[in-house]
Amino acid sequence: MFTIENLTVSYGESHVVRDLSFTLGSGESIAVMGRNGMGKTTLFKALMGLLPVRGGRVTLDGRDLTHCMSWERVAAGVAYVPQGRMIFPYLSVEENIRVGLETATDKTVPRYIYDVFPVLWDMRARRGGNLSGGQQQQLAIARALVARPKVLLLDEPTEGIQPSIIKEIARTLQTLRNERGFAILVSEQVLSFAMEVADRFLILDKGEFAYESPKVGLDTSRIHAYLTV
Repeated sequence: MFTIENLTVSYGESHVVRDLSFTLGSGESIAVMGRNGMGKTTLFKALMGLLPVRGGRVTLDGRDLTHCMSWERVAAGVAYVPQGRMIFPYLSVEENIRVGLETATDKTVPRYIYDVFPVLWDMRARRGGNLSGGQQQQLAIARALVARPKVLLLDEPTEGIQPSIIKEIARTLQTLRNERGFAILVSEQVLSFAMEVADRFLILDKGEFAYESPKVGLDTSRIHAYLTV
């Protein structure tokens, strides 16, 4: 459904992502794991159209998105929760969510958003900058989901969040994926979170995939080695 073929992304002459290929199936969840500096955020920005690619192809349901602008990718069905959340601190919670409806014909915030993130309903009039890190992450996810995506890209969603909230977000993502039918591609360093949400694992090392495995039969010691070396 979401296909990446021989993707290469560079900063000048430095190739950060090298000839990556993988496919994300409809409703599937893949965790891309690796240490800082291995190319995870670069990969996600390229998939969202925020960085140009040196080579390769990105397609969604057969449509070539390789050279599409980021807003065109959102309209096509790709949603993005960036590293650091990047919510608008001076807008209210509800105004932040409505930003995600820019490409939608119906500008109403779906009721299920507040059902799965009740704290956002309670704080809908509060400025986004006054929320905790975990609440801001829920807000960033909600903002992405109102566009009704086919694919949700999550870049380091557990960064700076306390463990209890991490578990809550993992459960909520699983519930949403099952109910709404979208696929998830998540960049992560916390293995326990990835184990909760992912069906398959891709380990990125120096811009290339060094290990791939479904959750069944996953060699966690090998993953820990890549994360800690």
